[in-house]
Amino acid sequence: MYQSLLEKIFKAYPMYHRVGSAAYKEGLENIEALMEITHHPENKFKSVHIAGTNGKGSVAHLLASYFQERGCRTGLYTSPHLVDFRERIRINGQMIPESEVLHFFDLYQTQFDELEPSFFEMTTALAFHYFAQGKVDVAIIETGLGGRLDATNVLNPMLSVITNISLEHTQLLGDSIAKIAGEKAGIIKEKTPVVIGEFHPESFPVFEDKANHLDAPLFLAENNYEIEGEADDLTVKGVLGDELYEHLNLPLPGEYQRRNLKTFLQAVELLEELWPSEEDMVPAAVENVIANTGFQGRWQVLRKAPLTICDVGHNVGGLQLTMRQLQQLPCRKLRIVFGMVADKDIDNVVKLLPTKAQYYICAAKIERAMPVADLAAKLTAQDLDCRCCGGVGEAFAAAAADAAPDDVVFVGGSCFVVGELLGAVNCEL
Repeated sequence: MYQSLLEKIFKAYPMYHRVGSAAYKEGLENIEALMEITHHPENKFKSVHIAGTNGKGSVAHLLASYFQERGCRTGLYTSPHLVDFRERIRINGQMIPESEVLHFFDLYQTQFDELEPSFFEMTTALAFHYFAQGKVDVAIIETGLGGRLDATNVLNPMLSVITNISLEHTQLLGDSIAKIAGEKAGIIKEKTPVVIGEFHPESFPVFEDKANHLDAPLFLAENNYEIEGEADDLTVKGVLGDELYEHLNLPLPGEYQRRNLKTFLQAVELLEELWPSEEDMVPAAVENVIANTGFQGRWQVLRKAPLTICDVGHNVGGLQLTMRQLQQLPCRKLRIVFGMVADKDIDNVVKLLPTKAQYYICAAKIERAMPVADLAAKLTAQDLDCRCCGGVGEAFAAAAADAAPDDVVFVGGSCFVVGELLGAVNCEL
């Protein structure tokens, strides 16, 4: 029954991540109506609300891990999912049971269908209902797209977090950093503290203006912490050079995770003021983030020989950091399994790709996927060595077959490429 319901959900409720802007519904009227139908679950738990172009998933999982280590019953709502729809909605790291999804639609589907909600609006209502029914102490809620008009923005959180801003979804959010920042700033609430992860000269004044207007205390994370060392042995210092943590083990080895760690630390500092705990749970929260929350897809090592890594970075801001780190890895040959969706800034992404690599071009099984031949043409025009492979599994198998033990294989370009690989039973990881 669950699988047939899931197929019906995907068909009946347009999903932005699969079909693009045709699925995007602007405004909060639908979600407000859904909250009324489901008896306003958004008011029945404490929450932390997170927006941003990159890093919001990592910060969300770190914060969920932190509250779990504190012994709190913790909800976590993120998107998109990589393998299983239920990844989006978790309590204490456990995915929502299939039975709960079925029960929710038994209760409300008839009323929902009259509103014709988007997939994300429907999923948000499901998540909030599940968290309220599950009596969570706190829920970490990641926006889907933007902030001001995002379905999650019916919350009144105890803390708002905006990780960073770069150009993405420009057709929906605006064609400049300042315009996109204006949309993300929509999650800032009156007298509610807000953490800004990273400074950008075009976005930060937008956040300052909105925070001042709403009398919301604003904190810039990147200025308040210094992080040194390797991922499994980090030292964190405060703004005055005082040592806050040593031998901190972050099991998310991407270099970009240091930025997310700063944002997390700033958020925890404020949360400790709002909701004090008896002991410092940061080291355990960081070290156990994967075990606590099921986090995957961020610089995830799939195999050590040849070193095989996947990462869901898919826009200029994310891929710039990922490609920089990838090129620092020692190897005989770099082999990249690569696919993208057609509505991304592909021309600027291609400029970031390593020139000394073999590319295995693929397309995920979604409507938005850029055709293999079209993507290969973009890369070939930049003198990149491409091999057209069709599907993700085929491309990965080709790269794995060609790779020597001292090569590096990287899989990325799209959440859907990574998700399809992680979910493929025929790929030996």
